[in-house]
Amino acid sequence: MKKTIIAAILVLFAANAAAQYRSINSIFPELSQSIMSEILSDAGYLNTSQQADGFNIIARNPGCGLDSQIISMALMNNPRVIVESIKVIPAPAGSVSLLNIYNALGKVRDLKGRLYDSTTKGRSVPLFEDASRIVSDRDLTNIPDPQASSFIPAFETIYIRLKDANFGNTYYRGQVALFNRGIRYTLTNFRNMTYLFVTVIRQEQFTAQLYFEQIQEGILLYSIAGADMSNFVSSLIDVPSAIAKRLAVITSWAEDGINSYNR
Repeated sequence: MKKTIIAAILVLFAANAAAQYRSINSIFPELSQSIMSEILSDAGYLNTSQQADGFNIIARNPGCGLDSQIISMALMNNPRVIVESIKVIPAPAGSVSLLNIYNALGKVRDLKGRLYDSTTKGRSVPLFEDASRIVSDRDLTNIPDPQASSFIPAFETIYIRLKDANFGNTYYRGQVALFNRGIRYTLTNFRNMTYLFVTVIRQEQFTAQLYFEQIQEGILLYSIAGADMSNFVSSLIDVPSAIAKRLAVITSWAEDGINSYNR
C-alpha cells in the first residue's frame, strides 16, 4: 500500500513539474507535421535563406512564443544570409537545470576537434582545430575554462579564439544572459574572418544567437545566425553552407555538453 501511495505521489510530482514548462507546440503553433517531426528528430530542423529571396524564419510566424529580440539581434546588421536551427534535446522535465546549461556553455575547449563533412576533402574533418578562451578583444592570450559555477550570472561576456579549418584564427565575443524563461548565448565576430587573405565577413558582421529553455519535451535549443558579405565573396565561397556547418557544429557542442548532465 505504501509503495502504491509513493508511486502515485511521484507521478503527481512529475506531472506538476512538467506543467511548469511550455510545450514545443505552444512555442511554435501551427507548424506542419513534417517540420515538427524535423524539430523533434535527432538531426533537428535547419534551414538557410537569403535576403534576396526573402528570409524564411519560423520564429517570425504569427503566434510564435519566442521573444522577438532573439530574431532582431541576428538581423541587426542587415545580413544577406540567415541560418535557423531548432532542436529539442530529449530530457525528463526538470532533469537538466539552467545552471547545467550555463556550465555546459562554459566548456569552450570542447569545441576543438569537432567534425564536419568537407566536400572539398571528401571526408569528415575537424572544423575547429583549436578552441580557447582568451583574455579580451585586446589581449589574445589563451586562458583556461573556469571550473563549474554554482550560480548563473545575470550577464557575462567572454572572448573566444577558434582556429577554423577554412578561415584560420577567428575571434568571437560571447555574451551569456538569463533571458525570459531560459538562457541566451550570443556570438559575434570582433575581428574580420578571412579566406586566402580575402576578407569573407567583416568584424561585427556575423552574429549567432542560441536560446535554451526547459520545456515539457526536454530542452529547446533554438539558434539563428546572420552574416553579411560582399557580392565578390559570395561568388567565390558558398557562404550559406559555410555558416550552416558552423552553426551545426556549435549547436552539437552545446547539445553534447547538456547531455553530459542528462544521465
